[in-house]
Amino acid sequence: MTALTLSTAAATGLRADAIVVGVAKGAGSKGGLVVAPGAEAVDKAYDGKLASVLETLGASGGEGEVTKLPAPSGFKAPVVVAIGLGEVPEKDETYGTDALRRAAGAASRALTGSKKAAFALPVEDAEGLGAVAEGALLGAYSFDAYKDQGDAKPKKNGKDAKAPLAEVALLGGKPRDKAHKAAIERATAVAEELNRARDLVNTPPNDLNPEAFAAVAQAAGKEHGIKVQVLDEKALAKGGFGGILGVGVGSDAPPRLVKLSYTSSKAKKHLAFVGKGITYDSGGISLKPAGHNETMKCDMAGAAAVFAAVVSAARLGLEVNVTGWLALAENMPSGSATRPGDVLRMYSGKTVEVLNTDAEGRLVLADAIARASEDQPDAIVDVATLTGAMMMALGNRTFGIMSNDDAFRTSVHEIAEEVGEPSWPMPLPADLRKGMDSPTADIANMGERMGGGLVAGLFLKEFVGEGITWAHLDIAGPAFHEGAPFGYTPKGGTGSAVRTLVRLAEHTAAGDLG
Repeated sequence: MTALTLSTAAATGLRADAIVVGVAKGAGSKGGLVVAPGAEAVDKAYDGKLASVLETLGASGGEGEVTKLPAPSGFKAPVVVAIGLGEVPEKDETYGTDALRRAAGAASRALTGSKKAAFALPVEDAEGLGAVAEGALLGAYSFDAYKDQGDAKPKKNGKDAKAPLAEVALLGGKPRDKAHKAAIERATAVAEELNRARDLVNTPPNDLNPEAFAAVAQAAGKEHGIKVQVLDEKALAKGGFGGILGVGVGSDAPPRLVKLSYTSSKAKKHLAFVGKGITYDSGGISLKPAGHNETMKCDMAGAAAVFAAVVSAARLGLEVNVTGWLALAENMPSGSATRPGDVLRMYSGKTVEVLNTDAEGRLVLADAIARASEDQPDAIVDVATLTGAMMMALGNRTFGIMSNDDAFRTSVHEIAEEVGEPSWPMPLPADLRKGMDSPTADIANMGERMGGGLVAGLFLKEFVGEGITWAHLDIAGPAFHEGAPFGYTPKGGTGSAVRTLVRLAEHTAAGDLG
């Protein structure tokens, strides 16, 4: 992973492959390009004409725009990279942390294959420094475990053209400043675990089945002092986990329920995170149509996010107890698979008529939520790539938030926005519940087609323990990015919701949430 260093050196004298500076769009129609704070020494080396030089090259300062130009005479770095920050802040305001995070991510991607770059972005405090660090680490992510690593690998100027940027020197950061050091340590821990979640999402399903995922969790538990309990198919049957078993029964790779427990001796609150972990989703007997199967390795992104968040909490030593539940199964069609019309007896004792085997995520989550409720946590948050309906409602970059507590839903939404994860609060209309009435069982796993994302949330609500605050994050849109990379977001697995869960745990530890 990319190394981070703090440096008080001047940009002009630092040995690196490139110096990264920020530029922005000036206010008004005639504002022009503006060089952001942090780049004063670089601008001076261009005789104060860096903005005009960049404009000549076509730069506008638009968000994520990358412009490279030769460094001035006397620089020890050969290249200056100008990264667009978007609109210049209004008077008395500063560049937002996510603008810095996105710019740093774009810079890291633009410098793939380089050994070292110095980032001279407009950082004014430890929070801004942490945002740049996080963006740089997330933007430098690559997944090449299945690529040819031999001599045929493309080279660029004698270097590995595909290798991530090896080192980032954060100019303006003070190596002896406790707040600056803490910001870098936090960014490193969260980014490393988020990138591990991305790796899990990107791993082909023939190598990541429920048993393999559970083994990854066990290894991480040993490394970071997290207690890990794995329920195999026999334990699941003995425990009455009919939802998880019903989804996984059609596969040769049996299901697992994994419990990860991070505890702090100073904790006053307990959070439970529950993740949907369908390591491959064919739809089961209700087989998905052609064109909808190719990316279904990503259907365990919720479990990957929960796993990463629990490990991050442990690495950060947060003063809150965090339990993660990974509901892992492979949804396949076979002679033993659950059929539409079958009735499953869930862990909670409720019976569910399965009308569509492709509505399987809610079945494994329901069992895990019911089990998590028995520990009486202060709040439960589940994360899942649950419904295409949520993508229809909110698009590919925004996840929906539902809850049985409006105040908690608002808090989760504010926290997601705080860390730069687009989200939107969604309702749970009571009138949609009737559509899941079943003449055979307590509830059906399908309801009205319109508002399908909300119907799924209402189904999950049925399995939350009485009096427990709960929120549901449907990350179906942003969990897997099929387009071109942007900012710190790569193609493929994104690690959606990891940072929201970690910040929620931090706020809870600090006593900021009720």
